[in-house]
Amino acid sequence: MYEGKKTKNMFLTRALEKILADKEVKKAHHSQLRKACEVALEEIKAETEKQSTLPPVKSKTNFIEADKYFLPFELACQSKCPRIVSTSLDCLQKLIAYGHLTGNAPDSTTPGKKLIDRIIETICGCFQGPQTDEGVQLQIIKALLTAVTSQHIEIHEGTVLQAVRTCYNIYLASKNLINQTTAKATLTQMLNVIFARMENQALNIERSLQSLCKLSMKPLSDGPPDPKSHELRSKILSLQLLLSILQNAGPIFRTNEMFINAIKQYLCVALSKNGVSSVPEVFELSLSIFLTLLSNFKTHLKMQIEVFFKEIFLYILETSTSSFDHKWMVIQTLTRICADAQSVVDIYVNYDCDLNAANIFERLVNDLSKIAQGRGSQELGMSNVQELSLRKKGLECLVSILKCMVEWSKDQYVNPNSQTTLGQEKPSEQEMSEIKHPETINRYGSLNSLESTSSSGIGSYSTQMSGTDNPEQFEVLKQQKEIIEQGIDLFNKKPKRGIQYLQEQGMLGTTPEDIAQFLHQEERLDSTQVGEFLGDNDKFNKEVMYAYVDQHDFSGKDFVSALRMFLEGFRLPGEAQKIDRLMEKFAARYLECNQGQTLFASADTAYVLAYSIIMLTTDLHSPQVKNKMTKEQYIKMNRGINDSKDLPEEYLSAIYNEIAGKKISMKETKELTIPTKSSKQNVASEKQRRLLYNLEMEQMAKTAKALMEAVSHVQAPFTSATHLEHVRPMFKLAWTPFLAAFSVGLQDCDDTEVASLCLEGIRCAIRIACIFSIQLERDAYVQALARFTLLTVSSGITEMKQKNIDTIKTLITVAHTDGNYLGNSWHEILKCISQLELAQLIGTGVKPRYISGTVRGREGSLTGTKDQAPDEFVGLGLVGGNVDWKQIASIQESIGETSSQSVVVAVDRIFTGSTRLDGNAIVDFVRWLCAVSMDELLSTTHPRMFSLQKIVEISYYNMGRIRLQWSRIWEVIGDHFNKVGCNPNEDVAIFAVDSLRQLSMKFLEKGELANFRFQKDFLRPFEHIMKRNRSPTIRDMVVRCIAQMVNSQAANIRSGWKNIFSVFHLAASDQDESIVELAFQTTGHIVTLVFEKHFPATIDSFQDAVKCLSEFACNAAFPDTSMEAIRLIRHCAKYVSDRPQEYTSDDMNVAPEDRVWVRGWFPILFELSCIINRCKLDVRTRGLTVMFEIMKTYGHTYEKHWWQDLFRIVFRIFDNMKLPEQQTEKAEWMTTTCNHALYAICDVFTQYLEVLSDVLLDDIFAQLYWCVQQDNEQLARSGTNCLENVVILNGEKFTLEIWDKTCNCTLDIFKTTIPHLELIQTIDNIVFFPATSKKEDAENLAAAQRDAVDFDVRVDTQDQGMYRFLTSQQLFKLLDCLLESHRFAKAFNSNNEQRTALWKAGFKGKSKPNLLKQETSSLACGLRILFRMYMDESRISAWEEVQQRLLNVCSEALSYFLTLTSESHREAWTNLLLLFLTKVLKISDNRFKAHASFYYPLLCEIMQFDLIPELRAVLRRFFLRIGVVFQISQPPEQELGINKQ
Repeated sequence: MYEGKKTKNMFLTRALEKILADKEVKKAHHSQLRKACEVALEEIKAETEKQSTLPPVKSKTNFIEADKYFLPFELACQSKCPRIVSTSLDCLQKLIAYGHLTGNAPDSTTPGKKLIDRIIETICGCFQGPQTDEGVQLQIIKALLTAVTSQHIEIHEGTVLQAVRTCYNIYLASKNLINQTTAKATLTQMLNVIFARMENQALNIERSLQSLCKLSMKPLSDGPPDPKSHELRSKILSLQLLLSILQNAGPIFRTNEMFINAIKQYLCVALSKNGVSSVPEVFELSLSIFLTLLSNFKTHLKMQIEVFFKEIFLYILETSTSSFDHKWMVIQTLTRICADAQSVVDIYVNYDCDLNAANIFERLVNDLSKIAQGRGSQELGMSNVQELSLRKKGLECLVSILKCMVEWSKDQYVNPNSQTTLGQEKPSEQEMSEIKHPETINRYGSLNSLESTSSSGIGSYSTQMSGTDNPEQFEVLKQQKEIIEQGIDLFNKKPKRGIQYLQEQGMLGTTPEDIAQFLHQEERLDSTQVGEFLGDNDKFNKEVMYAYVDQHDFSGKDFVSALRMFLEGFRLPGEAQKIDRLMEKFAARYLECNQGQTLFASADTAYVLAYSIIMLTTDLHSPQVKNKMTKEQYIKMNRGINDSKDLPEEYLSAIYNEIAGKKISMKETKELTIPTKSSKQNVASEKQRRLLYNLEMEQMAKTAKALMEAVSHVQAPFTSATHLEHVRPMFKLAWTPFLAAFSVGLQDCDDTEVASLCLEGIRCAIRIACIFSIQLERDAYVQALARFTLLTVSSGITEMKQKNIDTIKTLITVAHTDGNYLGNSWHEILKCISQLELAQLIGTGVKPRYISGTVRGREGSLTGTKDQAPDEFVGLGLVGGNVDWKQIASIQESIGETSSQSVVVAVDRIFTGSTRLDGNAIVDFVRWLCAVSMDELLSTTHPRMFSLQKIVEISYYNMGRIRLQWSRIWEVIGDHFNKVGCNPNEDVAIFAVDSLRQLSMKFLEKGELANFRFQKDFLRPFEHIMKRNRSPTIRDMVVRCIAQMVNSQAANIRSGWKNIFSVFHLAASDQDESIVELAFQTTGHIVTLVFEKHFPATIDSFQDAVKCLSEFACNAAFPDTSMEAIRLIRHCAKYVSDRPQEYTSDDMNVAPEDRVWVRGWFPILFELSCIINRCKLDVRTRGLTVMFEIMKTYGHTYEKHWWQDLFRIVFRIFDNMKLPEQQTEKAEWMTTTCNHALYAICDVFTQYLEVLSDVLLDDIFAQLYWCVQQDNEQLARSGTNCLENVVILNGEKFTLEIWDKTCNCTLDIFKTTIPHLELIQTIDNIVFFPATSKKEDAENLAAAQRDAVDFDVRVDTQDQGMYRFLTSQQLFKLLDCLLESHRFAKAFNSNNEQRTALWKAGFKGKSKPNLLKQETSSLACGLRILFRMYMDESRISAWEEVQQRLLNVCSEALSYFLTLTSESHREAWTNLLLLFLTKVLKISDNRFKAHASFYYPLLCEIMQFDLIPELRAVLRRFFLRIGVVFQISQPPEQELGINKQ
């Protein structure tokens, strides 16, 4: 404290002494100053002494003590002596700086003010204009800065402004550069401190801002601006200070309503004026201020920002007259704006998506695109350097915008190279387009953002001003806006069409009022069209016009003003009737609004007057009218219009004067003031262009200022964008101008900087299109890139430049970073990479040894002679005809860069990195890689295998993917291998098969879990190639590959067995011995050894194995293999029998217990039946034998329904449809295979009767029936034989029902076949057992020869026949057949003519055909059955019928015998008659009576014939017995043994 006093006193003493010492002070007019200094010194001295004796007093007054010594300094400042003034100012500055002078005490001279105000006024008073001493100027600046920035002082607002103004004036007036600079720096510092203080105290700051703005708007003098002039310097300084204030504004100012209103009312208006200044410095400052506003205050200045963009920035970019400097500065500013993601997205959201705002984002991108393309630069008269730099800036802005969009949506991007997992799924393209992303990113500006737009939230102003960000809502708004714009365009061509369109789209109501309102409010409508529409006579148009006029309010307006107001909205149509209608309605409305007026008698008056005013304005202001109307003429014209009276003359006179002074301007169509092409040519010189531009600038400034003032009080909500979804519509809107700019840049400019900007832009665009999966646009950009690599163009490689090399690198980078999203664009990329390899071969001078070997020239000679180019150049379309080797050398040099290490590594990275693509992307990648590979291989001159090798590589890399993805990949690759493996060029196919083998071995090493099918899919190409490729080399190779797999990987193969057998199946039918041999060897190895070891793993393909063996068996070229194959099938049956439990099935329709049948037994038996049906005799016989052997060996395990399935195939052997057509083969088939099969079936039936009787019997009978019907005698005979065997062997076990079936079958056969001989024998054999009847006949004969009736002829085999098991009904049925047969034979034998005809027709045999045997044997069998029944006690119930039948049959037979004429025929009956007589002789007397009496006359007749002795002997006995039975005579002695029954 004490120290402080010392310094204060020291400052004061020194300064006062210095003043007193000055020689000027000695002068008389300074006496007052001198006196004041002396008094002050005295007081200081006294004070110092007092303090040295007393302890220091702690009091506040100490601080103010210097104030009382102010007087001498004040006087010193007022003295005109620079030295004294300087000393005084210096001291004051130090006192204030150290806090010894605060001026807080009231000022004794002026009430209501503080001393500090007087102090500052004193300091400011030292500045006396430009002539003030330069040292004094500097001291004033220092003192004022200290005072304004001091912590200890509070200064009144007016005083502050005085201090600021003084500094300002020193800056303008001073000639000294140092003083100017100091003043300017001081001003900036002062203002910042002042505003910071105001901010802390939330003081009213409008005034300071307003005064600065006013200063900045002072007009400059005409003519070219003078940089030294006061006006210009003042303007620049004020703008610099404003900029500084804005840049330092803190959070309170940014939200303070008063400050923001001041910005709107003063600053924005000032800017609109200076923003079009032709002085570069002023223009540049305005731009900087605008940038600051955009960054700190945009949420409050929505409308103002729109005016800036629309009226100034974009206008300057678009007009052709603006100077290069202006364009350059605007584009520099845009570079800053475009670098901030938040700003870019906000512009789109707040303007392009606002129905009432201009499409600023869209226009901005379009304008930048034009500049970047260098369009319009010629008219500007720019130098090439300027043009290029402007183009670069334009590109830079475009790239910046895209970078912002990428940055903004980065959360949606997944970089494949940062993914750790293999194959996270991302939705496929189709799905993506349906998903919307609701998530919000909370982001205020991006990394390279301008300052953040978020306020700290002090005061709720900012929050209420900004709308919420809902992307869907904005997208809807944008769509509506586009509809409205489209509607307005249509309206301006055809009003009705436009209105109709807007109504269809729901953007405009249908009532006349709605449409009228639209015409009032929508400023973009063409005024002429509005006029035409309103004037139209159509009923609806009239209604709209009435509504339109009724929406005007003319109340309180004088007539001319009302008319002016009315005609501002549209352009009057030319037709009188139309004008008439409009004026009529106007007059009516005017009177309606002004009902109190007394001037007009009626609306008629108003109508006529309005019409006359229109005529007057046309007359007075149209250049076509030469003789103008005078006032008198006008008044005269309007006589008597007011209900036959006149309007007051002075009234009409006033109207005339007003119109003469200012014509009624009808609304013109607003045209953009950009001059069209035609007018540009007229701008002769730079000077003229400048002039034109200055005029335009003035016009612009006026428009902008008017608009700014109009919106200064409007509060428009501003949305701060937060959603990443906005980028999608932004990109969709702007992608074409972006693409145009980049394409043109790459196309026609070799500047490396331009190229790298274009490439960067394309990369960003691709990224955005990718992230949002906008496919069309993505493909367009990738195609553009691909095009500029020049790789895919036919002549491209010769023109390679650095930019093309860079394009290649960009393309590769895109593939690397955006692979997950590229979809179909992979096609372009992989095509380029394929061509790149070709370019590398040429660039490095390596002659590619194309896989097709040396390509033959057209004449067949080998190429390579001196005057022909190597193939690859021809291939790329580089050279035609003879070679210019120099050209080739230079080409090699220019494309050498394509082989640089970086390119090669990057390309590799795409393929090695394919493992990191997601599940959908890898499929796209593979699909297009295959497509490109296909194109490479299809080349006619020299196919290449580059992509094919890559396919093999990526298959290796991606094999570790999850199965789900891998199988989708392989679906594509496998299909490709299918095609390549069938390529007509053998080298290609060999490579494909070999690659497949390597991949398969690797794949098989992984093994496979049960029930999966991946191996099956993987190995399928081998099958396909085997099926389609006829080349023996390739087929042999496929078989070898598969054999190798079996030998080395058998333990790992599961579902793959199917393919292996499929390949061998295809090999089995080959004609090439080595192929068949190797395939069969391996198949044998599998069936014998692998099945043994890995049966569970192979069981799924067990059927395939059997099928494969069957195919080997059917290859007629190798009979040994065929037999061996059948043996192996027999071997397979053993596996099924040993391991039935192993069989499982995925097929839910198969019951578990049936699986072993469906997947084990059935395939074996089925394939054997196929062998039987397909092969030559020896093989099929072997097959048949094995088939039945298996049935007999394992049939005991078969279920009943299995047998049904089985016999369905067995009976196919007999299927007539399956039989070969040639008669001889058919016959052979029937006699061998059918025969064999028939007996085998019967054996099986007998073996498994219990199971089969229900199942099989019907089928067997049907089959036998079929056999008997065939015209193959042997087969027919076998049929009846088998019938006999089946019945005889199994009849004991037959049920009644079965016997019925048996009889029915026999009947059926009888009905359909003739002759019946075999069948009669069969029936005989069945009923009485084979050979029984023969024996009986023989015995009968023997007995007759011995002349004894052997009553005990009991043949031992009597009871082995089936007689016992047949019911009487069944026997009768058989009997009917036999008798039927007998009658048929009799009829035939009696028909001599028929037999003669047959014989003549070539019937075999020495005599005419006959049916003697049938005639006798059928009857013999019938008689045996009847007599057996007749003697059978158990059939007593049927005796009566039997007797009746016997009597009929026998008497009929005897009668017939009597008619016979031929000796041989009668002979044939011998045995029959013997049988008949013997049987009758054995019956009881009682019965004998009945019979004898019936036959007696007939037998008497028989006596006449020449009979054999045996027959005669029996007949004799018969007659003897008649004598006894009828008691005609006694029996002879020896006959006593006769049965007396």
